[in-house]
Amino acid sequence: MAENPKALLQLTKVSRTYGDRVVLHPLNLSLAAGECVALLGHNGSGKSTLLRVAAGRDRPSAGSVRFDGLPMDENDPRIRARVAVVGDTVAHYPDLTVREHLLLVAVAHGVADAQAWVAQVLADRLLTERADALPSALSSGQLQALLLACALVRPRDLLLLDEPEQRLDPTARRRLAELLRGELADGVAVLLVTHHADLAREVADRVVVLEEGKVLDQGPAAEVLDRVGVR
Repeated sequence: MAENPKALLQLTKVSRTYGDRVVLHPLNLSLAAGECVALLGHNGSGKSTLLRVAAGRDRPSAGSVRFDGLPMDENDPRIRARVAVVGDTVAHYPDLTVREHLLLVAVAHGVADAQAWVAQVLADRLLTERADALPSALSSGQLQALLLACALVRPRDLLLLDEPEQRLDPTARRRLAELLRGELADGVAVLLVTHHADLAREVADRVVVLEEGKVLDQGPAAEVLDRVGVR
C-alpha cells in the first residue's frame, strides 16, 4: 500500500515480534487530521502493542512509522511537542497535587497563561474540587480523569489513547465521548484503543478489529461493528 500523502500518522507494513513470538503481523494504517480510528479486539489481540508502536514507544520489528513525514520517535522534540499519549497505566508523581501535575505539563510545553488553562481543564474533567489533592487520595476514576487532563492541558495534533474509558462510570464515559468529538472538530487526529464498542461507534470514523496480532476486519465504524456483531 502506498503512503497516504494526507496522513498525519502513517504506519507502513509494521510488525512486532518478541523472540519467536509474533504479536503484530504486518499491517498498514493511516490517520488524518480530524479523524478517529478505533482499535478493537480481545485482550492479547495486539491493540496496545500497535498503539505503543504508533507512539514511538516501541520500535517495530519491520516496517515504518511516520508522523507528519518524520520518523516517529517519542524523544524527538518536534514530535513530543505535538503528540499526546494516555497509556494503559496510571503514572503520576506521588508528591504533586492534581493542579501541580497539570501546571508541570503546561509549563513544560510552553502553554501561555498556564494557570487559567489548567483551571479550565480541571473544571472540564470535574477535578476542580480535587485540585489540591495528592494522587493517593483520588478514586480510580479521578486518576483516569487526571491522565486525560494531562493530555488536554498541552498542545497536541495527535492524541493516542489506550482504553481511556477504564475506571470511568457511564456518565464519565459520555463526557469522554463528548470530549473526543470536540478534539476531532478541532482537527486533532485520534487513535483510540477501546473495549467499548459503543464509544467506538460514537466517535470513530473507522474501526480496525485485531485478533492474535492480525487485522480481522476494518472499515467505516458502523459497518465493521455491525459485521462483527457488536451493536
